[in-house]
Amino acid sequence: MDIAKRYSIAYKGLKNGHHEFDFKVDDEFFAAMESTDIKGGDCDVHVTMERSETMLELGFAIEGYAVCECDRCLEDCKVPIEYDGELLVKFSAEVRDYDGEVMWISPADGEVSLTQYIYESIVLALPYSRVHNEGECDPDMLARFTVISEEEQSDEVEE
Repeated sequence: MDIAKRYSIAYKGLKNGHHEFDFKVDDEFFAAMESTDIKGGDCDVHVTMERSETMLELGFAIEGYAVCECDRCLEDCKVPIEYDGELLVKFSAEVRDYDGEVMWISPADGEVSLTQYIYESIVLALPYSRVHNEGECDPDMLARFTVISEEEQSDEVEE
């Protein structure tokens, strides 16, 4: 199944008003996005939608984790993800570029893909520093860094 279809809402047959949807983001999602920062993960995405004749108002709650490279030991680590956000999807015959807050689609489309928004939201939820909790880093890798640092320091002293 096409990854964009898995994370789409077919709104055309829905009545105006409140609707809710749940999506599961997994390793396959991140592989399809060809992410260099995120190696995998497991997140639950809950979407609330208010449908009207002219737009969709979407609310997102994303919780779970992403697997990234630890900045300290370079091993994989699970980074918690928690994100709440909103997206407006407006219907217009003149489709404009998505600006991160408003997505424009043709009313004839019948469905809206949330794939890119979900991916960008998870990336934004990542902390600047992605490290294991204290004591969880690979001790062998940390020891190698210590040896290299000591060699660099002794080289500086000899010069």
